[in-house]
Amino acid sequence: MVKGFRFFVILVLFCVFLTSFSFAVSKVLFWHAYSTTSGEYKVLTEKVIPDFNKLHPDIQVVQQQVPYDTMYQKLIVGVRSGVLPDVARMDIIWVPQFANVEILVPLDKEFATDFSFMQNDFFPGPLSTCKWKGHYYGLPLDTNTRVLLWNKKVFEEAGIQGPPKTMDEFIQYIKKLTVHKTVNGKKVDRWGFADGGLGPWNSIPWIASMGGSILNEDNTKAEGYVNSSDSIRALQTVAELYRGGYIAPTIAGGGGLGTFEGYAEGVYAMTIAGPWSYPILKGEYPDFTIDYAIWPTGKGGSRSVVGGEDIVMFNTTKYPKAAWEFTKYMLSKKVQIEFAQVGQMSALNTLANNPEYFKIHPFFKIYSEQLKTAVARNPVPAWQKIDNILGNAWAQTVVGGTPAKVSLSAAAQQIEKALESQ
Repeated sequence: MVKGFRFFVILVLFCVFLTSFSFAVSKVLFWHAYSTTSGEYKVLTEKVIPDFNKLHPDIQVVQQQVPYDTMYQKLIVGVRSGVLPDVARMDIIWVPQFANVEILVPLDKEFATDFSFMQNDFFPGPLSTCKWKGHYYGLPLDTNTRVLLWNKKVFEEAGIQGPPKTMDEFIQYIKKLTVHKTVNGKKVDRWGFADGGLGPWNSIPWIASMGGSILNEDNTKAEGYVNSSDSIRALQTVAELYRGGYIAPTIAGGGGLGTFEGYAEGVYAMTIAGPWSYPILKGEYPDFTIDYAIWPTGKGGSRSVVGGEDIVMFNTTKYPKAAWEFTKYMLSKKVQIEFAQVGQMSALNTLANNPEYFKIHPFFKIYSEQLKTAVARNPVPAWQKIDNILGNAWAQTVVGGTPAKVSLSAAAQQIEKALESQ
């Protein structure tokens, strides 16, 4: 009797042990900056994470929303304190900085087999934002770029049949579409082109398409690149167009209509914008037809700028395999299409011919085409310093009248110092 009871107790304890072992859960914390009122947040919290947790009963993903304005500082504090998530959605320009302090997992090294199968699925521009010193410390979770928006009605009134295909045509059309005159005592102004700033986000399409660059291919040198003849020509071209009255004052922070408002109302014949332009313009001007075109091709091709966020894993995680499973799930075609339905663009080139991806947002097609050749802001830890240096150099020439060669030669020296100290 005692033996039987003892056996029964041991059996029960063994079953309890097995049950506990079977249901051991790896908890994965995911930080992101999706607005709690956005469609992306709803998809993430009501669809993506619940579906993943059902598929993986041994993994529990928990999300934490961190406002974008505080995310960077929270990550910096986390690096110092060791309090970090397992996985995060991170602005692409931050990845090299955090990789440089050796807090991110090199995914191509730790998950080499999976990574080798996955890396060719992404557009090259977004993928390049994850690379630092020969390794990839993330993968593109979402992306965007900027394309040309042209006002068909304004073009037809000027006798121009379609958007510019080359940089030479672009410059010619900007001048031809500009009007500054007085009609019946009323001043009429129309500018051929408008943009909202002079930083690299705005200038890279000009620089890269005209054959220039900011750094060399290895992202180690600025001298001879940011101040190359092609880079100088790009800045000088914009400066001449602005100072000649062909580019709207908005590019230099001047007054007037916003770029979207001015474009829709025919005050700006052309502008450049990301995919968020569609819901904004359709919301404010429901009857207006938006016409998109690939950014004009120059000596360097048609090269726009890459935006977006990468998904990264921190090496403080206790559950790297579980974190990797979640990372792969977030990058699956299924999940990327779910996010696309609420307006988030995918960096997967494998979706470029998928009709389901474009079903709700057909304008994604032109952006996907542009992404084939779009270039990233140089993925280096010193990027935020470089951004300020180059933006100031462009302002000195466009607004201040300093010769482009002088501004960019000074910028080259400053950027070299920033690279040395990163």
